[in-house]
Amino acid sequence: MELSHIIILLATGTVSGFAGGLLGLGGAFIMTPVQYIVYTDMGLSADLAIKTAFGTSLLVVLPTAISGAWRHHREKSVLWRAAIIIGGCSLVFAFGGATLAAHLSGTVLKLAFGIVVILVGIRTLTAREPKYKIEAVSKPWVWIAWSIPIGIVSGIFGIGGGILMIPVLVLALRFEIHYAIGTSLAIMILSSVGGIVGYIINGIGVADRLPYSIGYINLSSWLLLALPSAIMAQVGAVTAHKIPRRPLMYIFIIILFYMGLRLIGVFEWLGWPI
Repeated sequence: MELSHIIILLATGTVSGFAGGLLGLGGAFIMTPVQYIVYTDMGLSADLAIKTAFGTSLLVVLPTAISGAWRHHREKSVLWRAAIIIGGCSLVFAFGGATLAAHLSGTVLKLAFGIVVILVGIRTLTAREPKYKIEAVSKPWVWIAWSIPIGIVSGIFGIGGGILMIPVLVLALRFEIHYAIGTSLAIMILSSVGGIVGYIINGIGVADRLPYSIGYINLSSWLLLALPSAIMAQVGAVTAHKIPRRPLMYIFIIILFYMGLRLIGVFEWLGWPI
């Protein structure tokens, strides 16, 4: 790994950790595309690069989620009963999603992930935060039902699931936005574990992996991403309770669109070296 790769991963961990703590996300939507670019530049095949990026991102999500959830807990904005039920069920389905992803083509995964990133960017750009005056949904069976798609998406795409959880918690379960952010991070503590185990088991024995890898998880990249990410998740979580989020959301949206278009090959097709 070259010095430029190390700097890029450290910077990515910093940005994704801050975004994670601020927005209730794991940050994988930033980490995964950047890792893919770094790994292919290091000579990995597209298939191995995207799966390594997915697996490593999930392991980064774990300490980031713990860090962010702890800070939101101190702000009294985590509904732990919902987090444990949704997260525990998501863990099981995340393992299944990761196992499915390990048997799919890397090209298909990269294209699908790029499309999902763009759709998330569009959804985030057009979203409005409703001011609900009615009580949030508190039925455990409803929480369990929503945990199934959250877990599957988390496992397949190597994300904590926050990008799906936030809309579900706010729009479907009617959580107030600050509770949705804090609870989302707490859910990710559990949901990410299932995907991590799946990417480790299904990557054991795969040829041409990077040095210091366990399954599809690269420990060198994990360290470079996780340390700044966990620290900045604290900063992001504090910031979420102090300043308006809209300006920072626009920056995040721009990053999402760039990474999505980069993954589906639009810039390469146009011949743009960006």
